Amino acid sequence: MEGNIYPDKNPYRLKTLTHFNRRCSKCAQNFEPEPNFYYGAMYISYAYTVAIFVLVYVFFGVLLDWNMWSTITALAVVLVLLAPLIFRISRTTWLSFFVKFDREESKKRLEP
Repeated sequence: MEGNIYPDKNPYRLKTLTHFNRRCSKCAQNFEPEPNFYYGAMYISYAYTVAIFVLVYVFFGVLLDWNMWSTITALAVVLVLLAPLIFRISRTTWLSFFVKFDREESKKRLEP
């Protein structure tokens, strides 16, 4: 897809974090196929968070040999800073699992 899913590209504008375009501006693809579609993105978010947790632990706890509380503090800071980005990436990943781009269908949607 070439169009933007989110009207505001900056995920750190918390006021517009959850806003997204209903349709693609280029191909008219529906970005919300059904009500509550994005609840499944929580599972993707969980997977990304676990991956970040492991990376932070290995870096700070194992490689830098920080103590437990310093590592936990670093993890908390990293996760808080990345939360808006993880939120958007998880939704985009979930959408890409279930919505496949069809060039012919998009041409039909754009025809008057």
